[in-house]
Amino acid sequence: MSDKMIRVGIVGAGANTTSRHIPGLQSIDGVEIISVCNRSRASSERVAQQFNIPKIYGNWQELVQASDTDAIVIGTWPYMHCCLTLAALEADKHVMCEARMAMNAREAHMMYDVASMKPALVTQIVPSPFTLSVDSTIKRYIANGYLGEILAIEVRAGGQFLDSETSLHWRENFNLSGFNIMSMGIWYEAMMRWIGEATRVIAVGKTFVKMREDENGVMRSVRVPEHIGIIADMACGAQAHYQISSVTGLSGGSEAFLYGSQGTLHFSNGKLYGGTRNDSGLSEIDIPDEEKGSWRVEEEFINAIRGEEIITHTSFEDGVKYMEFTEAVTLSMMAGEAVSLPLLS
Repeated sequence: MSDKMIRVGIVGAGANTTSRHIPGLQSIDGVEIISVCNRSRASSERVAQQFNIPKIYGNWQELVQASDTDAIVIGTWPYMHCCLTLAALEADKHVMCEARMAMNAREAHMMYDVASMKPALVTQIVPSPFTLSVDSTIKRYIANGYLGEILAIEVRAGGQFLDSETSLHWRENFNLSGFNIMSMGIWYEAMMRWIGEATRVIAVGKTFVKMREDENGVMRSVRVPEHIGIIADMACGAQAHYQISSVTGLSGGSEAFLYGSQGTLHFSNGKLYGGTRNDSGLSEIDIPDEEKGSWRVEEEFINAIRGEEIITHTSFEDGVKYMEFTEAVTLSMMAGEAVSLPLLS
């Protein structure tokens, strides 16, 4: 496969696709983006002209079924991820799907199950990027016993004031985003890299702006919380607390703490800090060059198709886990009680 030109079709060309995926793929030797299909023909034409993509399709079904591609990159909002992935796999195409994986855990399982029946095809979810630069170092510190027994985790994501005037964003539209809530799922994905998954969650959430105007000027109810608190029991024995918010102005931005019996690690603004019980405070930890991770999603996808590496960021299996967590959070909010994980066998 390494000697063969890999031909890619793009379905959904939003900000992440045009800023990262298309340039990233076009920078790799032996890769050609053949086609694009966006929400309208006009937007498809703009993207095709900007990136010299030779073919435009009027609908995504034709693009996915066409014999001119080997792989499909899905850059749509979550409401399309499952149907596009299933169609691409049935057409024997490799799939790179934008995060968040799906609308809910049921869709994520369908995607994973079909992918499992097509082991020759590469499947990838675009990963959470926040912690790529420090993941390897954090895992090394944990493995070497720096923290001792991991006891508690704190994740705070937000930092902005509530904006009650803006129109409905797709992330606030339940019909487009499903059970996904702000950056909750991708922070949980990052935590899974460090310490593994949760076994039980209890959550409360609140929406402050009840109605927002959509892109057509129609007032729509907002069903996705703007502030959420989650307590989770982790499989490693620790308790985790997540606060994900769009209302915490001047809170200092997003950060994560790992508290252990012997030490503490703190991730904030792309930097890692640590200290042990013998230290007077936290100090910045130098990240060795060989451990500094970076965005290489497109490269990993193509290398996996060529048989040169396997997908680590992020597999469908991991995507299912964070979608189960995502759904469990919503179920807990609705029922007012704890929900155990995994949800589905």
